[in-house]
Amino acid sequence: MKTILSFVLIVSISIVAQIPLEKRTQDLIETIKNKPSSDSIAVWIIFSDKGQSEGIALLKANQVVSEKSVQRRKKVLPSSGLIDQTDLPVNNEYIKQLELIGVKIKQVSRWFNGVSAYIKTGQLNELTGLPFVQSIDRVFSFAKSNSLIENTILEKSSEVYLSNVTNLYNYGASLKQLSMLNLPALHNLGYKGQGITIAVLDAGFNNLPHEVFAKMNIIARYDFVNHRIDVGDGNGGMGSGTHGTATLSVIGGYKPGYLIGPAFESNYILAKTENTESETPIEEDNWIAGIEWADSIGVDVTSTSLGYIDFDQPYTSYTWQSMNGRTCRISIAATMAARKGIFVVNSAGNEGYDGSHNTLGAPADADSIVSVGAVDASGTRVSFSSVGNTTDGRIKPDVMALGANVFVAGTTPSSYYYSSGTSFSCPLAAGCAAVILSANPTWTPMQLRDALRTTASNAANPNREMGWGIIDALSALQTKPASVESLSVNNKNYSLFQNYPNPFNPETRIQYVINQDAIVDISIYSITGEKITTLFTGISAKGIQPPLLFNSSNLSSGIYFCRMSVFDANGKVIYNDTKKLTCIK
Repeated sequence: MKTILSFVLIVSISIVAQIPLEKRTQDLIETIKNKPSSDSIAVWIIFSDKGQSEGIALLKANQVVSEKSVQRRKKVLPSSGLIDQTDLPVNNEYIKQLELIGVKIKQVSRWFNGVSAYIKTGQLNELTGLPFVQSIDRVFSFAKSNSLIENTILEKSSEVYLSNVTNLYNYGASLKQLSMLNLPALHNLGYKGQGITIAVLDAGFNNLPHEVFAKMNIIARYDFVNHRIDVGDGNGGMGSGTHGTATLSVIGGYKPGYLIGPAFESNYILAKTENTESETPIEEDNWIAGIEWADSIGVDVTSTSLGYIDFDQPYTSYTWQSMNGRTCRISIAATMAARKGIFVVNSAGNEGYDGSHNTLGAPADADSIVSVGAVDASGTRVSFSSVGNTTDGRIKPDVMALGANVFVAGTTPSSYYYSSGTSFSCPLAAGCAAVILSANPTWTPMQLRDALRTTASNAANPNREMGWGIIDALSALQTKPASVESLSVNNKNYSLFQNYPNPFNPETRIQYVINQDAIVDISIYSITGEKITTLFTGISAKGIQPPLLFNSSNLSSGIYFCRMSVFDANGKVIYNDTKKLTCIK
């Protein structure tokens, strides 16, 4: 009996000892294989909970994020769900316990409920034994493409560039990049990004004394690389900010006769998230920390001219197969931001064309954000502009803007130059979005994205090289997404809105509104009239209904129809409406 009990005890101890090790992901296990215990590695430590003694329902949204963020979220979230567990702060006691055992904290993430940190491989067993640690994963190795930081093509001195086009403003040499998007027409109408807050997440901003920023309203700044307020160079900090200076000038600079950005009356948040001195995987968590910070302040639009694929050795990189919107942690964060009401814009990348697969860099692969490719002055895709599609079948890039010979602020307080890359088509598109949003502040990210895409130059035939095409800001401004129409406008008791996006692959969303409780059926039909699926059937309460998701993964490209039928208490049809859906694969 003693022998049997001893054996059971040994087996039990063995099993208990192995359980904590299961907290390590397979990626982490492979990363540390054959590494000495003294090696330092970058990991994500995810916690099991946030240690909140009170339920989330007891907290008011504006105790967690700013009032401006709350108002933005109201566009996309129900009043009862303006905040969730992702918004609550990480338990500080957990962080203190990690620091006591020698863990070096790099960034803290509310959205992922954890921290990124440097640890010794020999600390893993101790960490997995902590009851509040849910999992430990390596910080995935991916970085910005080196080609995203462009060399100047032609240095320019301070001289006035006059245009012969009749506009309210003298755009100087920046006229070409704005005219391609039909942006001066919006400025002439009085829309200049006023009331909109834009966050630029980049490699730092080392020339804010430049004349083009003299009137820019910068409301917040932070360096997530060096953990300080100064977002420029020097004072012992890592990274050069010439790239951020250039992209910021493109989106919101203002110097008549020289350079005017699309959104020169917006408010700006500056986040230095990229360390240009190396391509190490820790930049991913800098960006995540930056966008969480911007969200808490109340950002409306973000612009990021960075893409992440390759890293310096010895880190292992993501590959094109990772570009599905669900693998790269930075892409997951970008999608989360969009679902909190932020319009996220990112460069598609400068990796050029590959006939067999995408050349995107995260988070350009994220769902619900806008990825921007580059064209030249003739409107032709530039050879370096990355192509889609994502590995889960979504069309990327979304839209295009000028990315060849874009006029930007230089390295001295009054110099300018031309530069190229999707680094510069991105802020042009983001600035354009901010201007349109200033005219339509109630639009959600999906409605704004839909307006930009459906009015772009290639909307009739979106593809993996050009997406929906070059933005037409005026046409997008004049578009009224059906889902923001009020009952008083459409003057109907019931209304089925056009799906968005459309065309789509593989998912699209459909909304409808009723002004009284009713029995409703929403179904999808093929072009031959065969019912494909029913999205909803039952009693709907009065009001605009939450979006219904239609997934066409198992269907072929083609035309489909969404039919809404409303019935009275006796089962008689009292209203019908149908919308055409276009699936392109």
